[in-house]
Amino acid sequence: MAHGHGSPGKVSAPVHEAALTPEKAKAYWSETSGHMWVVLAVWVFFAFFIHLFAPSLNSVHILGFPMGYWFASQGSIVVFIIAIWYYAGKQNQIDEKYGVAED
Repeated sequence: MAHGHGSPGKVSAPVHEAALTPEKAKAYWSETSGHMWVVLAVWVFFAFFIHLFAPSLNSVHILGFPMGYWFASQGSIVVFIIAIWYYAGKQNQIDEKYGVAED
């Protein structure tokens, strides 16, 4: 069934192809990959390195659990959620800057 004002039998659909020049595409990828590496570095720090400091905090207890547990497990989860929120927002800004944002 035909929709819109096209030829009979053809379906008209809007085309949403981003027309990036090679220079603009390179700049977009550079900014996107730089952003990705920064967020990945934060993730690695809070996933691996922060846990190295947990034993030194275990002398203090909160609700029966050592403070190192709270910082390493619960604190890491909070940081991961914030990182996801930040990543999505910043990537959307980059997409809008280069005209490739989703509707």
